[in-house]
Amino acid sequence: MKTGRQQPEKGAQEAVILFTVGEFRMAIAAGAVQEIRGLEGLQPRESIGALTLRVPKVAFTLERSGVVWFVVNAAEHFHLPASPSPQRVMVLRSFPVAVLADSTDRMMEISVLHELPLAFTGDERNWYRGLAVMDGDVVPVVNHAAFLSKGEQIILKTALENAAQAKKAVV
Repeated sequence: MKTGRQQPEKGAQEAVILFTVGEFRMAIAAGAVQEIRGLEGLQPRESIGALTLRVPKVAFTLERSGVVWFVVNAAEHFHLPASPSPQRVMVLRSFPVAVLADSTDRMMEISVLHELPLAFTGDERNWYRGLAVMDGDVVPVVNHAAFLSKGEQIILKTALENAAQAKKAVV
């Protein structure tokens, strides 16, 4: 019999980071986040070419130590109203992706991740791993791998390579 919950092993807990996008609070697995930082060092996506226009939710790029992350605007990704002042970037681990959010709140432990209700039928079935109850509120726990699809990553990597080749041709 299905209980509607993904039960971790007895006593197991998962650390999540709470963040906000507009008026909405969400959580992401702490293990999926490499670093939380401010907006310094972000470059507009146009700096790597027009091909990036095919992935409009990517607002910026971030380069550090020779690695480029594509910065996804969380409001645009989740089809929420544009935020007037996002202040934090969560650099993800294992993906060339960072997430632009309004703020990060704190880290919490969850022990139960509830299955998404059947009313979630569209993109949100991919966006969210499930729902958690935190401080009496229901908070969606995002699927960090869903911020950029493999196809979107290929488009962006191609744009990055084209921009690098164009720079070499100019020199």
